Amino acid sequence: MASNEEQKFQVRKLELSDKRKGFIELLQQLTTCDSVSDKDFEDRFMELQSRAEDHQVFVIEDDRSGKIVATGSVFIERKFIRNCGKVGHIEDVVVDSNARGLHLGKKIINSLTDYAHSVGCYKVILDCSVDNKAFYEKCGYKQKEIQMVKYFI
Repeated sequence: MASNEEQKFQVRKLELSDKRKGFIELLQQLTTCDSVSDKDFEDRFMELQSRAEDHQVFVIEDDRSGKIVATGSVFIERKFIRNCGKVGHIEDVVVDSNARGLHLGKKIINSLTDYAHSVGCYKVILDCSVDNKAFYEKCGYKQKEIQMVKYFI
């Protein structure tokens, strides 16, 4: 039987109402995320809904406060290699600074990983900082090669 803590923090898909539950403010704890108007949020939400198989955003809402306290996303890349296989890319994983230590990050990662597996991905990849390497290793990931980036700013 699930403990009260486990029942209180369930992973679910992003909902339109999550904007007013602090979703954008949570993303701001991760990286630069300007304010998003209600219309822009709804437009992006609907766009993602139309591509639901290939892009999922999961959240955890704290039932006590009604705030979103963890999130992450996975998008599915369709390849020609590996028999026209699929690869899951995990992005934008963040747990509210006041909710860290409750294993919410691991719950989000496991849900994203399970989703990618359920839609037929042959692997899941993610980028992380050196500071977060140990966390992702605890989630079953291992370091492979290096990341390169070029920003268009």
